[in-house]
Amino acid sequence: MIEEKFKLDNQLCFRLYTASRMITQAYHPLLGEHGLTYPQYLVLLVLWEKDAQPVNDIAKRLLLETNTVTPLLKRMEAEGILTRTKGEKDARQMIVKLTKKGRDLQKKLTDVPEAVGSTVLCESVTPETVPGLFKMLDDIINQLKDNNKTTD
Repeated sequence: MIEEKFKLDNQLCFRLYTASRMITQAYHPLLGEHGLTYPQYLVLLVLWEKDAQPVNDIAKRLLLETNTVTPLLKRMEAEGILTRTKGEKDARQMIVKLTKKGRDLQKKLTDVPEAVGSTVLCESVTPETVPGLFKMLDDIINQLKDNNKTTD
């Protein structure tokens, strides 16, 4: 007989992984009609908040490594969504800036957050409980970040 701790239904990681995967799937048709992937959308969200950022800052904001973000940015540059230029103060630094096409995507995707947000609403996830859910997820993320710092 399998121990309770090894049952799939008792794994927090499986629930988080599955929820993440299914939310990403919910974005797919909405972003796909604009030729975007979910990771590209995340980059756009960062740049819509503040344009003209170094690659390192974008990677930090997305909790990713620069070598993960760079190929993504290269594809987006090839698609005319953004530009990458060497920094004026430090030529080793790449500055990422939205093009007109990248800025215009914000208007085209204006309904996406609400459309995806409404797909997760259910008995226990309501507009009133979402801030608490954000807090719990932020706490988990921060705890994992802290734990990963000690193992690096």
